[in-house]
Amino acid sequence: MNYFDYKNGALYCEEVPVENIVRATGSPVYIYSYRTIERHYKVFDNAFKGVPHIICYSCKANSNIAILRAIGRLGGGIDIVSGGELYRSNAAYIPNDKIVFSGVGKTEEEIVAAIRSNILMINVESEEELSTIARIASKMKKHVPLSIRVNPEIDPKTHPYITTGLKKNKFGVMREDAMKLYDRIKAHKYLMPVGISSHIGSQILELGPFKEAVCSLKEMVKQLKEKGITLKFIDIGGGLGITYKDELPPHPDDYARIIEEELKGTELTLILEPGRVIVGNSGIFVTKLLYIKKVPGKTFYIVDGAMNDLVRPSLYGAFHEIVPVRYNDAKKINVDVVGPVCESGDFLAKDRDMPLVESGELLAVLSAGAYGFSMSSNYNSRRRVAEVLVRDAEFNVIKSRETLKDLIKGEKIPSFMEV
Repeated sequence: MNYFDYKNGALYCEEVPVENIVRATGSPVYIYSYRTIERHYKVFDNAFKGVPHIICYSCKANSNIAILRAIGRLGGGIDIVSGGELYRSNAAYIPNDKIVFSGVGKTEEEIVAAIRSNILMINVESEEELSTIARIASKMKKHVPLSIRVNPEIDPKTHPYITTGLKKNKFGVMREDAMKLYDRIKAHKYLMPVGISSHIGSQILELGPFKEAVCSLKEMVKQLKEKGITLKFIDIGGGLGITYKDELPPHPDDYARIIEEELKGTELTLILEPGRVIVGNSGIFVTKLLYIKKVPGKTFYIVDGAMNDLVRPSLYGAFHEIVPVRYNDAKKINVDVVGPVCESGDFLAKDRDMPLVESGELLAVLSAGAYGFSMSSNYNSRRRVAEVLVRDAEFNVIKSRETLKDLIKGEKIPSFMEV
């Protein structure tokens, strides 16, 4: 369930007409529903009430500090993959003991920041990374809680760009190598083995791969205990899918049931890293139809939003439903919805049957709360758009639209070229 509905022929976000928001902020714009985020979080959290757990929201899905603060107010933590995301989490007042640091390429600067912040744990993804952490921990003389991210070699049956648990993927270490790394951690003065982790992919629509991954990690936990290494946390990542078109993802209750069955009697605290399932359907991307262009055999809706604003259709061939902000039951025509960027790959939809609308009307791209603004760029020197959070009958701009001056912030012409 989300809080985007038509009322008297107009699309609303909660109790606010979308047109009113665009009138105040301009177009294009991202609009998020607080109540949707709140509902999705609570449904997910309640599904796991039968097992000790921490929800560490995967903030790469949507890292606006207002969204992170919303998660924090609901009791959640954050899964980060960069020093910048640690900074954002701190700015959103997320407790450090609810922050998990994942990612294959942590820099020394990022590792130092994570250690100083006393975060819950760092998920180690290679032998060399462990060596770097060990050296830094010794220099700082600080104990560092660690988890090893294990590559379980499980096919999550999703888009190849968002699989992360296969041998060919860059993430994690193989099972045999992980066991050796735990021995190194145990033997080190400042390193503490506290957890085990895996993440098999994103937008997963079947429960089987999740069960396989948990079974694999549970067996490793048992083997480690026999070697005298007792872990406290089992981090199974995120990846549960949502409905974009006609997908039928598992309900969080069903997801939780299979995980709980596998972890029964282990005394492990479960760490979950949901992202898309919390925020995906909480947001829309609103864009204005600039021109209708007809060529032989093709009609283009040219809008003011582009691939730099929402890259998923261009990058993954991803489907997002697109609807008029003013309800329209006119006959449908086949169109490509394209943006102003000078790339043939700049599209939001291809060969889509949509109502006939007029130039100047607004279109809403649905299910845009995850991997929308967070993956946006300034390509073609386009300003990044505003973000708005709606709660009941009020809306707040949580990210201002960039100015032209913002585009060249930090840039400088060398003195030998000055006029």
